[in-house]
Amino acid sequence: MSKYEYHTVENRAFLREMGDDLVNFGRRFPSPQGGSYYLGDDGTPWKERPRETWITCRMCHVYSMAHMLGYADCAPLVDAALHGLQTELKDTVHGGWYAGISADGTHLPMKQCYAHAFVILAASSALLAKRPGARELLDEALEVYDRYFWREDEGLAVDTWDTEFVTLDAYRGINANMHTVEAFLAVADATGDATYRKRAERIITHVIKWARDNNWRIPEHFNDAWEPQLELNKERPDDPFKPYGATPGHGIEWARLITQWAVSTYGQESESTKDYVKIAEKLYRRAMEDGWHADGADGICYTTGWDGTPVVHDRMHWTLAEAINTASVLYEMTEDAHYLEDYEMLMAYLDTVVLDHTNGSWYHQMDAAGAVMDTVWPGKSDLYHAYQATLIPYNEHVGVSIATAIAKYHKL
Repeated sequence: MSKYEYHTVENRAFLREMGDDLVNFGRRFPSPQGGSYYLGDDGTPWKERPRETWITCRMCHVYSMAHMLGYADCAPLVDAALHGLQTELKDTVHGGWYAGISADGTHLPMKQCYAHAFVILAASSALLAKRPGARELLDEALEVYDRYFWREDEGLAVDTWDTEFVTLDAYRGINANMHTVEAFLAVADATGDATYRKRAERIITHVIKWARDNNWRIPEHFNDAWEPQLELNKERPDDPFKPYGATPGHGIEWARLITQWAVSTYGQESESTKDYVKIAEKLYRRAMEDGWHADGADGICYTTGWDGTPVVHDRMHWTLAEAINTASVLYEMTEDAHYLEDYEMLMAYLDTVVLDHTNGSWYHQMDAAGAVMDTVWPGKSDLYHAYQATLIPYNEHVGVSIATAIAKYHKL
């Protein structure tokens, strides 16, 4: 048996070992005030970089799950992140959360939907981990999100405000909406409030239409009328949050979230779920056909043009993590051996190219030849994608968010 084969003792052990290493790698993330330091290649905090809200939330989420799985001394790390979100990263004047705080103590400008979605996710996971203050943080995060980001008349979320919540940027983004779906499903699972599952459905309905109309390549950028802006950032194609063109990793991630939502709404065996799984398969297969080995080398290209031709050839670790997750989920739903083959291929690539066997964690950016790069993602900022990829493949409850699955079943 190979350690890359799905549902083998060897593969489970491989993922468990990676999970152990990741939890140990990231333990130095908290600043004295609680905001997460950006981690370097060996896990050393890069204290000269800003302590960003989205990274703090991701680490809160990760260590909440690690705490529930029985890892030692994780509760203080969760509590530190919660403290950071309630103090140095929180805007007590205008409400909501700053994008981050710089090393000199000045706050980063703007209020981001992306970051606020992660506050919701972090608070949901910390609530499941029974950490003090999590419920209050979640209630406040939902109230702020509902007031400033959610648009009930559109069934979508807006993207960016100025720091004072006075001026709303005209840009609309699908990335923030994707993480909103993730956060809404997590809230629904953690609290039982079905309102947020219904909201996730509304976002998903829009995304499926846009993908279907665009040969299953999801438009990423929109104006304030929600008209796709397909040429945005063509001159800066490797932007870390607004890259030009299609992002195969997002097509893959949406495929998993759509499947999770459908199972949670209709049940695993319903015909409605099967219809949505077929849509998820289209998204996944389009992304893999466009991105994997597209330039003659293993790995998934970061972005492609609207004809599927690679634009940015860099390999990002998060794309691989999402592909591992989605291949396993689609196999569980379809029993199609194609997904087993993909899973084994992706795990082998992870082990031989992306996994840092010396320092721990995963390299976050590589070129087509597997050389580590730092133009978009220097160091190893957080553990979120990598750690989830050690857990989601063996979450038998496909319709349940991973933190809730751990809290309820504690068996992965």
